[in-house]
Amino acid sequence: MFYEKLEQIITCDNIPQKFKMFNDLYQNIDKFNFKSDKSPKIFTKPSYASFCKIVPPAKVPRRRGFNTPEKKAILLHAIVHIEYSAIDLALDACYRFRNLPKEYYLDWLEVANDEIRHFNSINSLLEKTGYKYGDFPVHDSLFEASQKTQDLLSRMAIIPRWYEANGLDANEKIIKKLSKIKDPFAKEVIKALEIILEEEIPHVSKGDKWFKWECRKKNLDPIKTYFQIVDNFFKDWKKKDINVAARLKAGFSCNELKILSKEKIEC
Repeated sequence: MFYEKLEQIITCDNIPQKFKMFNDLYQNIDKFNFKSDKSPKIFTKPSYASFCKIVPPAKVPRRRGFNTPEKKAILLHAIVHIEYSAIDLALDACYRFRNLPKEYYLDWLEVANDEIRHFNSINSLLEKTGYKYGDFPVHDSLFEASQKTQDLLSRMAIIPRWYEANGLDANEKIIKKLSKIKDPFAKEVIKALEIILEEEIPHVSKGDKWFKWECRKKNLDPIKTYFQIVDNFFKDWKKKDINVAARLKAGFSCNELKILSKEKIEC
């Protein structure tokens, strides 16, 4: 029953209904068990496909400037889309990987609950600009990444430990740019992003915990295994402007960050 309800929530494209269904499940989680002998479905399209135009990443509107309602909306729409995608990813982490410890499911349901709150926060700011979610094209890179990570080890490595960890870097950069803008609305956005940044660290940390849990189970070296997986997914994965403090809090080791960074870093 738990997995059937998750499938309904993940595939639901009516946002208020989706969130209500999730809340009903989350409030009654003690009534479920996580045993299943059924295989999960492979979803062929994301739940936002019915109300968002999906385009290649290069065709998504560029986030430049903050001096018009449209420019503000383009930035906020990109963040809203990430938060919405993160809801389905957290739910899929519960749906796809079965018969794991109860703590695993509680962790990712908590993440989904946080992501819904983040979505609502940014979406309310987006609507203040006169635009709504679905008004601009989006890419489906996160959904594609979920399709390519059908085992727990690669899922934890690529979604929380790569994409969400990259979000820690990107969030900090956006906050720094917005802090230079003398606009009361920019301050509202910064406040929301600061909360998200703080709360995303435990999300990455949960991915780190379960990635290392699976490494121990398979008797694998976590650092070596992580970079092997990353290398299989990305051609050029060295990064600039790493949020060292946030990544260390989330479970990355100093050695990992030195391998990951294009620049010399101190940690």
